[in-house]
Amino acid sequence: MRTRWRARHVLAHQDGGHALLRDGEVVWEDDVIVYVGPHYEGPVDVDRDLGDTLVMPGLIDLDALTDIDHLVIDSWHSPEHGRGLQWSQDYFDRRRRDVFTPEERATVRAYALAQLALHGITTYMPIASEVHSSWAEPYDELVAMAETSRQIGLRGYLGPAYRSGVNVATADGGRDVAFREELGRAGLADAVRFLDHLAKLDDPLLTGVLLPCRIETLSAELLRATAETARSRDVLVRLHALQGTTEREITQRRHGLTPLQLIEESGLFEARLLIPHSVVIDRHPTLFGEDRGDLDTLVRSGVSVIHCPQTSMRYGEALHSFRAYREAGVNLCLGTDSFPPDLIRGMDAGVHLAKIVDGRLDAAPVEQYVEAATLGGARALGRSDLGRLEPGAQADLVAFDLGDIRDGVLDDPVRTFLLNGTARQATQSVVAGRPVLVDRELPGVDLAGLQQEAQRLFDKMRAAYGERDLLGRDPETLFPPTFPPFRDRS
Repeated sequence: MRTRWRARHVLAHQDGGHALLRDGEVVWEDDVIVYVGPHYEGPVDVDRDLGDTLVMPGLIDLDALTDIDHLVIDSWHSPEHGRGLQWSQDYFDRRRRDVFTPEERATVRAYALAQLALHGITTYMPIASEVHSSWAEPYDELVAMAETSRQIGLRGYLGPAYRSGVNVATADGGRDVAFREELGRAGLADAVRFLDHLAKLDDPLLTGVLLPCRIETLSAELLRATAETARSRDVLVRLHALQGTTEREITQRRHGLTPLQLIEESGLFEARLLIPHSVVIDRHPTLFGEDRGDLDTLVRSGVSVIHCPQTSMRYGEALHSFRAYREAGVNLCLGTDSFPPDLIRGMDAGVHLAKIVDGRLDAAPVEQYVEAATLGGARALGRSDLGRLEPGAQADLVAFDLGDIRDGVLDDPVRTFLLNGTARQATQSVVAGRPVLVDRELPGVDLAGLQQEAQRLFDKMRAAYGERDLLGRDPETLFPPTFPPFRDRS
């Protein structure tokens, strides 16, 4: 079946890069694009005029939140309250439990995947918090999530997260990691089992990957085993690392190595490695504030850095800097990592953080961020058929409405959209030629029911923080309101 979209603006691909096409058309047959240009000559089965929209390649989110929002309650706390958001040692040793039932976790996943689709994301690699689980992500949970992803129609790179340790708050006010090595080995075994499960499904929209947790929660043994598995199975690995100074301190204390040295020692540089954040390297002002070779190490090792600017900003961090990483030759791609999964707002945040870090207005032009959200993500995945609108590419595309008066006047459609818009303006999306988002709706998905259930589960998750707190504080103490409640004095 041949389908044509017509739109006022199309971000086409030409001569190796994106190119703006005014009053353009995109035509695809089954799952492959067959035409991008000003006017298609030939019959089509479905023809849609999308009017004043920007059609662009589907957004690729390689650190995509597939959980309930937790940043809303953990991105503003004082250091004293922040300790209460970690597990206590006693909770780790004797009382850890799953806050949600498997059925509730499935609902959480469905809610999160619907959010990705509503925000114009077509390809994702998931991230979820383990703080409300008894350990990490069980095999059965990912099997269920894969089915939900298939029902919605997204392109997913999936695997259960695993770890051999958990961050805990210590009685002296510090942080450490408490280990159960056997649980780490079991988690990797489940991850391999899941690779086999997806291989049997043989769904082109689902690809198995290895998703170990944060580097400080992984033993050297588990890191080496992950590298060996990745090489033998030829699968991608995503490892959260170079994320903060606490991570670096714990890693050096336990292994006598920096996180980057530990990655190299484990053999993960010989795998196809993606690292979210990658903020705390030698250029970071809390370390040396200058390049002493870390960027070159990332480039020589072929690492793709998953930049999450909106999340970094909300936790008071920034990449030092987008321009420096890009000029060094690091492949930059993007992730949301938190709610909302809005890569448009994320790109806007990144552009402006880069201006502050580098002290110049042209530090990171918006087009470079759009390239990271499309072509950079495709390179990280090893998929030259994604992230671009040209004949022969996969028919993964999204349309954003530019016709709202609240968006202001229009100069360049891409620059204006990133400055004034949001991914909530997504109206249509297609993955492998199949509709996912249709007129701002997800066919077959009860969004109102998901919203109601998600609020109930968020309240349940929030209530459980007190039982993990070292000091036993209740949620009302850990999460005070912005303003005191109004008291009726009549």
